[in-house]
Amino acid sequence: MRNKIIGLLLFLVVAGGAGYYFGPREKKASGEMFNEIRPFTGTIVTYISCTGTVFPKNRLEVKPPVNGRIEKIMVKEGDEVKIGQVLAWMSSTDRAALIDAARGKGEEALKHWEEAYKPIPLPAPIDGEVIVGTIQPGQTVTTTEAVVVLSDRLIVRAQVDETDIGKIKLDMKAVITLDAYTDTKIKAVVEHIYYESETVNNVTIYKVDLVPAEVPAFFRSGMNATVDFIEQDKENILVIPAEAVYKDNGDRYVLVSRGTGQELLKTPVTLGITDDKNIEVISGVTAGDKIMLKSKKYSLPRNNIGKNPFMPGR
Repeated sequence: MRNKIIGLLLFLVVAGGAGYYFGPREKKASGEMFNEIRPFTGTIVTYISCTGTVFPKNRLEVKPPVNGRIEKIMVKEGDEVKIGQVLAWMSSTDRAALIDAARGKGEEALKHWEEAYKPIPLPAPIDGEVIVGTIQPGQTVTTTEAVVVLSDRLIVRAQVDETDIGKIKLDMKAVITLDAYTDTKIKAVVEHIYYESETVNNVTIYKVDLVPAEVPAFFRSGMNATVDFIEQDKENILVIPAEAVYKDNGDRYVLVSRGTGQELLKTPVTLGITDDKNIEVISGVTAGDKIMLKSKKYSLPRNNIGKNPFMPGR
């Protein structure tokens, strides 16, 4: 009886091992598939991307010529002003003291001293926009304080990495996207490239000023932006997916179909610019060629119904 039990156990072990080694296995990949594509006419644009900040091109602080007191503010933030326009009226320290003393003596004395001792105007030295106007009437000021700050226009100052600055040219086109308004793309051109570098977070950068073609109403000084310089822009060119191009000893080629049942033709191509998704074809194929795109063909594992997916495979 004991010998029968031992024999039965040995049979089960051998049978189980045979089933493991000779049973069906998972087949991860089962050859290659080819998808047929056609070259098409399209556009490829390549960019140099960096960050930037909205700044006034010329930030001009209008400061009083003498110490004194602000009597009237004639403008507010956001106002457009012309050169020579009076921005504020102020009294010198002496006039402010006389006017205060005359005010205590009655209307007649006040009128006399206001006519005899005129206030000082603060005119706009440039055409521009008021971007800071926080001083209020009655506030005392010194010659070091700005009563009003003007800006002639808003620009975007980009920070370009030293490895890319050689590719940036004057009048180069760019697209600005404000972090706060990602749906709006603003066209711009390069106006100035700075020659002196700066180090930001251990990275050497150069500043580049860009002038927007149109300044949106929501532009504000200090806003952060992404700047995409248009390095190359080609329209109406022959284009294929970049993944359809293969390499062999430094040569680039595509697989062209010669018809059903025929072996694929390995065709050398001359390529142009790429945006990593599509690539320009200069020569080698035409719009009428059928290009085969190689891809892997995968099959589902067999006999895994009811298996625990977390158990190790064989």
